[in-house]
Amino acid sequence: MYIHTIMAALIQNVHRANGLFPLACACQNLRRLTRLVTRIYDQELRKADIEITQFGLLTALGIVGEANQKTLSAGFAMDSTTLTRTLALLRKQGWIRVRAGKDRRERVFRLTEAGKHQMAAAQPHWEAAERRLRNTLGPSGWKQMQATVAEVTNATTEA
Repeated sequence: MYIHTIMAALIQNVHRANGLFPLACACQNLRRLTRLVTRIYDQELRKADIEITQFGLLTALGIVGEANQKTLSAGFAMDSTTLTRTLALLRKQGWIRVRAGKDRRERVFRLTEAGKHQMAAAQPHWEAAERRLRNTLGPSGWKQMQATVAEVTNATTEA
């Protein structure tokens, strides 16, 4: 009980120092963390007129070549509505193209040359965001964060 009281006081003091509310809920803490990390990446990627969600989809398509919406949705654990909206923005920018899949309902997405150029232009800004976060966490904090994120991701897919 003593250690719980001490840890709670330490956590509360950290939150007071940076203006964040102490939250007891894991989900709320993770959502807040995601918003804060997204802000870092979007600040850097804004210099290339792209957001981290868009950059992530372009990167995934650059790796796999082409993918249907179901595959992209599963790979990013992203709901279909959000994915549809983001893919529409990428199409409007001319960064991806779509073709019919195996049946009338399936659509398959692939990078265009403009999308490849956009990804290349955004890459240094993404690297700057990675450096900012890595430098803030330090080498051991960075490794710990990666391990914890992987562990929580794997655990939640099984929950």
